[in-house]
Amino acid sequence: MDARDDLTPHGPADEGLTITTLAERPELLGALWEMKDTWPAFAVEDPIGWLLFPRVATELQDYVLVATDPGGAVVARAFSVPFALDRPGRGELPARGWDQILLWAFSDLRHGVAPDTVSAIEVNIERDHVGSGISGRMLAAMRENARSRGFREVVAPVRPNAKHLEPEADIHEYAFRTRPDGLPHDPWLRVHVRAGATVEKVAPASMTITGSLDDWRTWTGLPFDTRGPVTVPGALVPVRCEPEQGYAVYVEPNVWVRHRLDG
Repeated sequence: MDARDDLTPHGPADEGLTITTLAERPELLGALWEMKDTWPAFAVEDPIGWLLFPRVATELQDYVLVATDPGGAVVARAFSVPFALDRPGRGELPARGWDQILLWAFSDLRHGVAPDTVSAIEVNIERDHVGSGISGRMLAAMRENARSRGFREVVAPVRPNAKHLEPEADIHEYAFRTRPDGLPHDPWLRVHVRAGATVEKVAPASMTITGSLDDWRTWTGLPFDTRGPVTVPGALVPVRCEPEQGYAVYVEPNVWVRHRLDG
């Protein structure tokens, strides 16, 4: 989401932004996808995301937020999805995080199941505007959008944006690491907590990306010729390389946070 923001917001947010739902501005659909985002090349190869993420922008436009600058250019987007958490076989935020939420959301949509929760899926800022504080504004707008539609909480499988600097660190320790002031060590988790969220637990297998060795060489520029963990720029944990088998696999952990919304 939002779980997938790769930003470090700081300083005042850009002035003059207009934030609307995509349903209100459907003509921005093309520009939304043309925005220069911050995803690592390998991250867009998650098969569930490949299949379902684009459908959010066409089938759930009330839950897609777009920010434009005074000149009308798209400078940020925020995707969320409604789903039913209080159902048999669910109830708990899933270990498979981002992937599972997309599957639940589109299963519920297909079967007409009434949602009771909104999950953030992505907050992404155009590269030239990273660091201007827009991500916090998009998160606030996402919370308000959910509240205005009658939801009582927003959850998010957060992609902690500084974890890639410590790929060997234990995610269970990192997720709950705090500064002396009690706020999370991770900048993006800190934005969520300042907005009112609580850090709940780890989603240890939020996204799984497999590929041939040639796939990974193309995505990363690395040789992928040695068995074992490979540190990849932008990856939160090492990628597991199996050259004898001809493949490598990346299992990304995220951190579940929960935003309780006022009535």
